Amino acid sequence: MAIIQLQKISKLYKIETQEIHALREVDLQINEGEYLTIVGPSGSGKSTLMQLIGCLDIPTQGKLILDEVDISKASNSELSQLRNQKIGFVFQSFNLLPRLNVLQNVELPMIYAHLSAKERKMKALQAIESVGLQDRSLNRPSQLSGGQCQRVAIARALVNNPRILLADEPTGALDSKTGADILQLFRLLHQKGHTIVMVTHDLKIAAEAPRQIALRDGVIEKDTAMNSPLASKV
Repeated sequence: MAIIQLQKISKLYKIETQEIHALREVDLQINEGEYLTIVGPSGSGKSTLMQLIGCLDIPTQGKLILDEVDISKASNSELSQLRNQKIGFVFQSFNLLPRLNVLQNVELPMIYAHLSAKERKMKALQAIESVGLQDRSLNRPSQLSGGQCQRVAIARALVNNPRILLADEPTGALDSKTGADILQLFRLLHQKGHTIVMVTHDLKIAAEAPRQIALRDGVIEKDTAMNSPLASKV
């Protein structure tokens, strides 16, 4: 079943008198439980595509349906609610709050979801255990390695049981061995049924996903899920 549908999606940015077409009539369907990567050179539109899927922005034209909700015309408050309820984010820079310990960082999304303190702690500890950091719950980010910080970020992304996990260059700040460990964690999450969309510039990392999408100049140049002439151009 499709959890994300983009129908003729375009995104136009206007900077003074200049118009920048970040995406041009993109059609894309992502099914529940899929694991796919998005690649492309700088300016290809991959970051814009991630922002739209992540409900951080709305398209200029076209229809974007997320888990049966049309977000194309959603207000900022509606987008915020969708992000909190349906999407987990993992960033290259971790985005952990340095003054909070691991448990408190993982609890943050649930505060916005208005869960009780008892329920927040229980769910946060479960998420922390799922990424193998149960003995680090009281440590602050400065007391952790880069790989451990990324595991905390993944636990935080998972704690609200989102329908979609979005990862933006999740291994970009890590050494190769630690990055491989994080990719193994994503593979395990996929095996458990999570829908994962990952943006990466690394073609080797992209190739590990069952499905790869390549963007160039705001259009999909390659989609390995499609048997079309486009797939043979890359």
